[in-house]
Amino acid sequence: MSTTTVAELMERASLGDQDAWNGLVERFERLVWSIIRGFRLDEATTRDVSQTVWLRFVENLGKIRSPEAVGSWLATTARRESIRVSKARRRMVPVEFEYDFEDTSSPSPVERLIDSDEQMEALEAFSQLSDVCQELIRLLIADPPLDYEAISAMTGRPIGAIGPTRGRCLDRLRRLMEAR
Repeated sequence: MSTTTVAELMERASLGDQDAWNGLVERFERLVWSIIRGFRLDEATTRDVSQTVWLRFVENLGKIRSPEAVGSWLATTARRESIRVSKARRRMVPVEFEYDFEDTSSPSPVERLIDSDEQMEALEAFSQLSDVCQELIRLLIADPPLDYEAISAMTGRPIGAIGPTRGRCLDRLRRLMEAR
């Protein structure tokens, strides 16, 4: 499937070819997942948002005219759905809830530890960046990579401002890490 173009996969998927669907998901699932995870949703909610993004893709498959834009379309949809879910969760009032069984699906605290101090410092420094910098860096390291045009469309920033903003954000990140 890696030599098959996105346009071919989309055409075959629209005709019900399961292998083509699998190829599209395989090609873009890391992009969708990384954007959703950037909103710091819990694992179950992240899965739900991902499912919704793929459902929206199925619903709109025939409306997407430019196969080159599928990555951008999925990234934008993942971002919008994550924002919608995040806002809805903020409106919810938590109530006391007691589990009557042990949750074994979550990793143990030891499993959650980050392997190295350097990674922890990088994450802590990253969390101190502005929301704009965090979003831009996440988009710049998305897999598969997004071009500046797609990032511009998703963030509403001019293409010419992305590089300089990236430089300022990375400089700020370096300074935060050096300060530690």
